[in-house]
Amino acid sequence: MISGTTTLIAHLGYPTHTFKAPLICNPWFEKNGIDAVVVPMGVRTEDYPEFLRYLFRLTNIRGALITMPHKVTTTRLVDELTPAAQIAGAANAVLLRDDGTLLGGQFDGAGFVRGVERHGFTLAGKRALVVGNGGVGSAIAASLAAAGVSALGLYDPVAESSDSLAARIREHYPQIGIETGSRDPEGCEIVVNATPLGMRDNDPLPMDVDRIAPGTFVGEVVTKQEMTPFLQAAAAKGCQLQVGTDMLLEQIPAYLEFLGFGSATAEGLRSGAQIRF
Repeated sequence: MISGTTTLIAHLGYPTHTFKAPLICNPWFEKNGIDAVVVPMGVRTEDYPEFLRYLFRLTNIRGALITMPHKVTTTRLVDELTPAAQIAGAANAVLLRDDGTLLGGQFDGAGFVRGVERHGFTLAGKRALVVGNGGVGSAIAASLAAAGVSALGLYDPVAESSDSLAARIREHYPQIGIETGSRDPEGCEIVVNATPLGMRDNDPLPMDVDRIAPGTFVGEVVTKQEMTPFLQAAAAKGCQLQVGTDMLLEQIPAYLEFLGFGSATAEGLRSGAQIRF
């Protein structure tokens, strides 16, 4: 029940039809007697900077969850960034602090890595490839580096995105071998689709699945459907899989803590989630 006392958390992105966080957070709020709600808000790229500024003039808003295509832009619109957001060059959450300033945080990468580890896959010493180096891909790559991968391939259609991400990661993790410009998964032990490919029925696959070896750990960020065409093709090769909602369920506890709503667990969130595909 939404009332005049309800605290708002905006969920900002475009388009909104793939949003899953409201279907996870809102049942948890209700179950735990928390008077708060996550509200999807579709905002086009050209309107986003001005909209964000006015959004946080509301007196009953606590913060926002940020998704595509606004994660990188958000870093330029807040007053301060957490270290994780600085390294990733993207923010996927914003907190309105008591003094009226905005703090940008980043939890995509941590959620992805926690999901991989929950599947029993050890990242230390592995060779990884992240295709798509925008907001979510940058965060995942940074967290893979922090988890101890030995080599990291970065690919984005915009080469500058890969190059700038590589420079930020090298600054903090100089021991990792980083290559840019190729999305060939051959020889990699973990590969990640961090592009929007898979959100539309006619999208091409993000990489050549024929060159992925059986047993490779394959991760996906698209949540429109649980088994995207990319994951279906990887499953046919005998790969270990992580679906997009796994990352979301692992990162939402960090979101909620960042926004001041106490502790949640992935298990607790999953038990009440009303995710639909």
